[in-house]
Amino acid sequence: MFDVKESDFFDLEDAAFDTIIEPGIKFTGNIKFVKPFMIRGKVNGKIDATSDLVIDSCAEVNADINSVRVLVKGTVHGNVTAKQLIFVSASGVLDGDITAAQVVLEPGSTFTGKCTMVRENE
Repeated sequence: MFDVKESDFFDLEDAAFDTIIEPGIKFTGNIKFVKPFMIRGKVNGKIDATSDLVIDSCAEVNADINSVRVLVKGTVHGNVTAKQLIFVSASGVLDGDITAAQVVLEPGSTFTGKCTMVRENE
């Protein structure tokens, strides 16, 4: 059986991220990026990406998100759309609708919203 955690997405180290919003940083506005991006601080606005996004365990995000793969370890309030994968870890909280080809909600995670699974080419 395929284990989604065997993916390189979960093995990314800080050096693999082009940009990291560190704890203590509050950002309001629109974020667009093309390389892996990590949020550890607070973000309000909209996130649009053609790469991977990690919401770390200490992060608070109030934004609609559109990305390739999204890993939620912290808190997200907003709708999340991913071309490939949305993964909410046991520490993650996601309050909003999600749309992706693959969705994983680990035991202990919190999800409130509607889930729509689509094929990657849709």
